[in-house]
Amino acid sequence: MTTPKTGNIIESCLYVADVDRAAEWYGQIFGFPIIFQEGHRLRVLQVGQEQYLLLFKERGSLSPAVLPGGMIPAHDASGPAHIAFSMRTAEAEQWENHLSAHQVKIESVVDWGDGDKSFYFRDPDNHVLELISHHHWQKVAAR
Repeated sequence: MTTPKTGNIIESCLYVADVDRAAEWYGQIFGFPIIFQEGHRLRVLQVGQEQYLLLFKERGSLSPAVLPGGMIPAHDASGPAHIAFSMRTAEAEQWENHLSAHQVKIESVVDWGDGDKSFYFRDPDNHVLELISHHHWQKVAAR
């Protein structure tokens, strides 16, 4: 039996102390617009054409969400998570300047070789964020 194929990862979730504060920060730093919100529990930001960042209030989804079309199971997470966003390597210096202008401290810079690099920094909820050269993993997979 053949395994059916998936497409892209469409949703990534982070659990935050304050969804409005987090959504504002991600809007300022990355320009991600809010496309959906639900009370004090959820903000959905559009990251790419088919990619969305869900910001959930910590401990705000411990009960299932019953919707007219079905039920979303309970979920939550704690501690600093990691998520990476792609950047064009040619814009790395612009990203450094942009982060600095917003008082975002780069904790680490990694040179992956072949011109690829990553910047690591944190959001207001202490999640580890990364900007990585957009073709890095395609190059690794092709080796």
